[in-house]
Amino acid sequence: VLLLIFIVTLAMWTLIIERQWYFRIVFPREASSVLEKWHAREDQTSWRAHQIRDLWISETSINLNRSISMINTLVALCPLLGLLGTVTGMIEVFDVMAAAGNSNARAMATGVSKATIPTMAGMVVAISGLYFSVQIQRFAKTESERLGDRMIGARQKVIETETAIARIARLAPDRQRLLQRGGAPQKHSASKLLV
Repeated sequence: VLLLIFIVTLAMWTLIIERQWYFRIVFPREASSVLEKWHAREDQTSWRAHQIRDLWISETSINLNRSISMINTLVALCPLLGLLGTVTGMIEVFDVMAAAGNSNARAMATGVSKATIPTMAGMVVAISGLYFSVQIQRFAKTESERLGDRMIGARQKVIETETAIARIARLAPDRQRLLQRGGAPQKHSASKLLV
């Protein structure tokens, strides 16, 4: 059973290390590529643009969350394998008790040792794996939301710029009329500019 726990541990840590490598090396390049594609788009406000943005965010989120369910499964499997080791160890204790009676304490101690070590190993692996699993899930969720916010932020800047240009265009005819009459342009208060 300890060998099985070791194999599960090796698989779990391989996936955890792969996710860490992805988050630190691959994901920043993917995120900047998606942002560059989004910023290169002229249309960022239409329904179709929103659907494309949602598609790109979803694809990135899928890549961020890849292997997380497998890591969680392996984390949950470790204590169960430890429990299996406990059961097999206790069966060995009962076999010794049936064959030699209650008088052979040394043989019973070997069985009890075989019963507790897999449990401890499974719990240690599960606790350490659970910590990193939660960190990976939190990072994936945060980065996915951050990418969406950065894409929405770019769209919001475009809308604000277009709104400011429209306000200036509305004020431009008034300025032209004043200049043609020979009057000096008046400074507008901030409240008039926001109208």
